[in-house]
Amino acid sequence: MYLCSAMRRNRHILLIACLMTNIAQGQAVRNDTITDRTHQLREVTVTESRRQHEVKSTAPLRILDHEQMLSLGVTDVADALHRMAGVTLRDYGGAGGLKTVSVRGFSAKHTGVSYDGIMLSDCQSGEIDLSRYSLDNVAYLSLVVGDNDDIFIPARNASASAVLNIQTIGMPTGDKNPHLTAQVKAGSFGYVSPFLRYEQNLSETFALSVVGEYTYAENDYPYEVKNVTQVVKDYRKNSRMNTGHGELNFVWTPNAFNRLSGKVYYYDNDRQLPGQVHYYTNVSKETLRDRNAFGQLQYLTHNRSGWSLKWSAKFNWNASIYKDPLTAKNQNDGSYWQREAYTSAAVLYTPSEVWAFDYSLDYGYNNLTSSAERTINNKPYRHTILQSATAKYRSGRLTALARLLYSLYLNDAQMGESARNMRRLSPSVSLSYKLVEDQDLFLRASYKNIFRSPTFNESYYYHMGSTDLLPESTDQYNIGMTYNTQSESCDFQITLDGYYNHVRDMIVAVPYNMFIWTCINVGKVSVLGAELTANATCRLNQENSLQLSGNYSYQQAENRTNPDSPFYGYQIAYMPKHTGSVAIGWENPWVSLSLHGSGVSSRWANNQHYEGTEIYGYWDTGLTAWHTFCWNGQSLEARFDLKNLFDQQYEIVRLYPMPGRSWQVSLKYQL
Repeated sequence: MYLCSAMRRNRHILLIACLMTNIAQGQAVRNDTITDRTHQLREVTVTESRRQHEVKSTAPLRILDHEQMLSLGVTDVADALHRMAGVTLRDYGGAGGLKTVSVRGFSAKHTGVSYDGIMLSDCQSGEIDLSRYSLDNVAYLSLVVGDNDDIFIPARNASASAVLNIQTIGMPTGDKNPHLTAQVKAGSFGYVSPFLRYEQNLSETFALSVVGEYTYAENDYPYEVKNVTQVVKDYRKNSRMNTGHGELNFVWTPNAFNRLSGKVYYYDNDRQLPGQVHYYTNVSKETLRDRNAFGQLQYLTHNRSGWSLKWSAKFNWNASIYKDPLTAKNQNDGSYWQREAYTSAAVLYTPSEVWAFDYSLDYGYNNLTSSAERTINNKPYRHTILQSATAKYRSGRLTALARLLYSLYLNDAQMGESARNMRRLSPSVSLSYKLVEDQDLFLRASYKNIFRSPTFNESYYYHMGSTDLLPESTDQYNIGMTYNTQSESCDFQITLDGYYNHVRDMIVAVPYNMFIWTCINVGKVSVLGAELTANATCRLNQENSLQLSGNYSYQQAENRTNPDSPFYGYQIAYMPKHTGSVAIGWENPWVSLSLHGSGVSSRWANNQHYEGTEIYGYWDTGLTAWHTFCWNGQSLEARFDLKNLFDQQYEIVRLYPMPGRSWQVSLKYQL
């Protein structure tokens, strides 16, 4: 039984050797070591392990693959992000609570999210709700801060300060048999979630997969609120979630030099929005229905002379229908529809083993319409043109990368005044140097300049937006040391990075409720920080192994706008100075176990640090147990998760309490 589990784990590790490629599921044609990619036809060529890739990267890179997430007790995307250094998560609690991520003191709008190699977008808010994406269909998550070592990417993938890459599970290889994964989860507070995945090679050149998922949760968890000496106990109300998600994927590989992949995606979430919790009231009737549909294609071709072409295209449609029946005459109701047409062409030239050059050209069109006269009625639209030119050099101990990104945003509106047009040239450079010839000890340094155009909410929202709003401009510096060592019984990796970020005209979003944010232009913000990560795997014998993982982050994100202001030098809202996590997993032939925890220090709910607005720090501990039964090439995995083991009452967003102790069980069958 343990052997079957180990074989499955090793299979995934082989696949993850192709990390940092936007076509990790693809059939391949050549080995481009200069671009950190290994393509595959019907077999995998391993060039380096996940940990080696993290250590060699010229910019900070964090990777969590599917098997590591299992062994370390990761339960969802939010939990996975807690295990990554430098990440600050905003979470409204519960299975369907809005979850957004910011990195190293930047707002969530500076963090891009890529789904199978093509960026997700939200022109209205600029923030991606990560609660939409479960881990059941995810092969790995990676977070890169700065520039990606894989230069063969669309220009949009290089236009953010940090990018979270979500890579779904690839197609089967080696046979034409159907492969089926069926799973059901159940847990506290009315949580139930069935999942189904079917995949098959229909021919030597064509494969497809179908994914379906449904989740229901009442989210009526208990909580406590302290008022001086009095403790008020109540249950979360108006928090039900009812959501479904489906995908259809295909890969066509007519020959060893060409590959076409595609995806059709649909998501529908009909949920209630819990209000803020005050001492003696928890009343809310707000509802929100989110629907998102998109289709995307990606074509890749190579030739023997060192030229490669990657073409990507996507059409995205998103609808948000918000209602608040408690507001007089339903004045707070609003429906929003946004559309995006996007295409990208990237050309890669590798004249030798040490040099690689890439040019990428992207075009995107976004528009937004609203049913509410008092919200966004301008009917704004935007044309975006992005161009990037990148050179990469790798020889011996040195790897160096330089990129120049040109961004052009052309704004207009069908009604009323439009936001200003914006353009910027943004340079970046990064390098990694191996300090010792026969050891994986590296010094890395990087610099990136980037800017963020205001979202449609920030430019056009009634009473909150301004068409004169300036874009945020950022400079980020990083210097670090990385080390990796391997032996027959133990693998160990450690990274240490120090960084400085400077933001001009920063726009800080402070939540009013789950759907509406108040935008404040802080002006200048400086972020000084350090990150430490460590991972170790110890093989005690053929049937027992220990996995240890931990990280710690320090970030001092301060308002540096006006030295005469009484709030000068104050920590920015919702930015903790200290965050960290630790996990230990024991894999064995009987019942594998993982004990893990994550926490943050205290934060402030506003930039002025008013009395009574401090959010206290917390430490959340969890326990996971699992076992895999195998027979005749089939497997059944049983898993039990105990979350918030010590039933700590805490908040991530002020006045939105998180769940206390809860449990979750899952059964997964694979054929």
